[in-house]
Amino acid sequence: MASVAIADVYKSFGSVEILHGVSVDIEDGEFVTLVGPSGCGKSTLLRMIAGLEKISRGQIAIGERVVNNVAPKERDVAMVFQNYALYPHMTVAENMAFSLMLKGVSKAESEAGVRRAAEILGLVPLLSRYPRQLSGGQRQRVAMGRAIVRNPAVFLFDEPLSNLDAKLRVQMRAEIKELHQRLKTTTVYVTHDQIEAMTMADKIVVMHDGLVEQIGPPLELYDRPNNLFVASFIGSPAMNLLKGVVRKGDKSVVDISGTAFPLAPGSAAKDSQNVVYGVRPEHLEIHPDGVAARISVVEPTGSETLVFVRFGESEMV
Repeated sequence: MASVAIADVYKSFGSVEILHGVSVDIEDGEFVTLVGPSGCGKSTLLRMIAGLEKISRGQIAIGERVVNNVAPKERDVAMVFQNYALYPHMTVAENMAFSLMLKGVSKAESEAGVRRAAEILGLVPLLSRYPRQLSGGQRQRVAMGRAIVRNPAVFLFDEPLSNLDAKLRVQMRAEIKELHQRLKTTTVYVTHDQIEAMTMADKIVVMHDGLVEQIGPPLELYDRPNNLFVASFIGSPAMNLLKGVVRKGDKSVVDISGTAFPLAPGSAAKDSQNVVYGVRPEHLEIHPDGVAARISVVEPTGSETLVFVRFGESEMV
């Protein structure tokens, strides 16, 4: 196991800069997710940790060693890809053992490593099968097993669940989290799905347009987002963001479409200042003394029902 230190990293493709001075510290044994919309640079950053993309400027260290100029195979990392990257002509056992064979590991040691990983992931009955004979979830387990047998210092996951159906994604999320708790290997996990990030991570790195918007534990980002992007991105359904004006008097309030909402204690907003008022859907409730709103859409989801309403010029959930 090892820590990962990303210090002021830039990445350019030609004249186009993709990452703009990204810095992230990942502790030994920590599970960190890089989350953000498509094109924000999270997969590029992961590939730079793996050594599959060169660093334009800045520094990446794994453990005590700076790896800017270290070949991928010498970095002691194992990567699990979105498309599994299994060899179709090899059995499950052969796929899992392939990296050990390249390292010159003895056959007995290789078989023992494959058996151990197969037992952890429930793959023992499938060791003689070929990838074409496996389901999507089983192929993903094989890809994870191939990473485990190497006993790397760092696991890297690049959107590994995006090709799976919804039910299987939930199951595999739990399995990956359980695997991390068992092995305690430092893990960097890329996803565009903030539900995956919230449920799996010790720490979340929210990225947008090549920049880090906020870093912290899941609930900290949920309860105390640093800016409007994080507030709107973290949470499903997203936080309601309502435009209003601060009115200070006997009571400090925010005027939204003619209705006074309480101003957060300790707010630095000034009188007559235009602000955006954020409130999570679960913090709203039906009340006889509440404000009138028009229901536009009702979405039953089973355990809860989402009600979309129009309030003045704003829509809320």
